[in-house]
Amino acid sequence: MLEVGEKAPSFKAKDQNGNTVSLSDFKERKVILFFYPEDDTPTCTQEACNLRDNFSLLTDKGYIVLGVSPDEVSSHKKFEKKFQLPFPLLSDPQRKIIEAYGSWGPKQMFGNHYMGVIRQTFIINEKGRIEKIFRKVHSKNHAHQIIEAFNSNNLAEE
Repeated sequence: MLEVGEKAPSFKAKDQNGNTVSLSDFKERKVILFFYPEDDTPTCTQEACNLRDNFSLLTDKGYIVLGVSPDEVSSHKKFEKKFQLPFPLLSDPQRKIIEAYGSWGPKQMFGNHYMGVIRQTFIINEKGRIEKIFRKVHSKNHAHQIIEAFNSNNLAEE
């Protein structure tokens, strides 16, 4: 499991427009890297739309926002268009990025146990180090959760 202060694992993936995006593209920039299970599902949509609705608050503070799920590029494109999402959605069907960030693991829903994407967010600083990890994402107000943590200098894991 990754911890605050560690170097963020590098990655490369296609976004919803077919562009290759890598962590190294954002050297000297702050990155919000959020992992979510599936495009166009209720909780994932809440989270993505909350980040969309507060996008300028995040970018004004210097953040780049990137979403990651195992969905294909075409699914990401539909999700982006349907909800007018202003940030890249990275396609990781082989789960290379998801697993590198410890976002794949056991889950439970309606009493059923299965393996899936664990919803969490990593804040990566300008030096490529993990500055904050949100392991308990509040989907309906995730942007404010991020901003509040930095306004209070609370860089501990949540």
